[in-house]
Amino acid sequence: MKGYGRAPMSLTYGRYLHLDELLAAQAPLSQGPEHDEMLFIVVHQVYELWFKQMLHEARFLQQLLERRDTHHALSTLKRMLTILKTLVAQVDVLETMTPMSFNAFRSRLETASGFQSAQFRELELVLGHKREDVLSYYPEGSPERATLVEGLAARTVWDSFLSYLDGQGFSVPVEALRRDVRAPVLASTAVQAVLLRVYRDDALSSQVCERLVDLDEGLQEWRYRHVKMVERTIGSKIGSGGSSGTEYLKTTLFRPLFPDLWEIRARL
Repeated sequence: MKGYGRAPMSLTYGRYLHLDELLAAQAPLSQGPEHDEMLFIVVHQVYELWFKQMLHEARFLQQLLERRDTHHALSTLKRMLTILKTLVAQVDVLETMTPMSFNAFRSRLETASGFQSAQFRELELVLGHKREDVLSYYPEGSPERATLVEGLAARTVWDSFLSYLDGQGFSVPVEALRRDVRAPVLASTAVQAVLLRVYRDDALSSQVCERLVDLDEGLQEWRYRHVKMVERTIGSKIGSGGSSGTEYLKTTLFRPLFPDLWEIRARL
């Protein structure tokens, strides 16, 4: 008589999403625990999940631009913009935590800091905010540092966008197409001349330009809301990772990712 094995377990919602592991990943350090530490952990974990999705979308956007798939590039940009709005809205949730409730567990964070978010640093790199000092937050030999070294040497969304425009017949200057991708994106009068032609002659490609401006503005909005949230929570105190806190964060404001798209505004 044949033996019968146990029937394979059908996939469930919880197993598909690995909910056991996900919901066990919140471990407050404070005794009690301090009520708001759970909120602090959950919001920052959710941020990391959205950063992961933003990286996923940014890399896909590069592929779409480089094969000149305008329709899907616009759809992907719309998704990225919607995610950014969600990131901004999460600041509202964090701001329900008072300075006193945060300070009740802040000392337990020791040197842990949002500055150490490797995914956000990676996102900055793929969007074109290149700088070598990003490596200083991560020790030699760490997987985070290795990933960021790769990011420093990789093409950015801006580089893919310039390839897209060149493929659309706009003759982007060779020096812009072959720029050093390890360097930050800087304004170029030659590229601005190309962009002006795009706006005047190609309505669909100009929509891609405008969605990139939206993306740039959306990230700047998130930075601003983040700065103000930190300022109202810890004031002028030193950041938990040893940074200057809000003073450092303020230096990141109003720094465009795509300066040429802003420079041409007065000439459109």
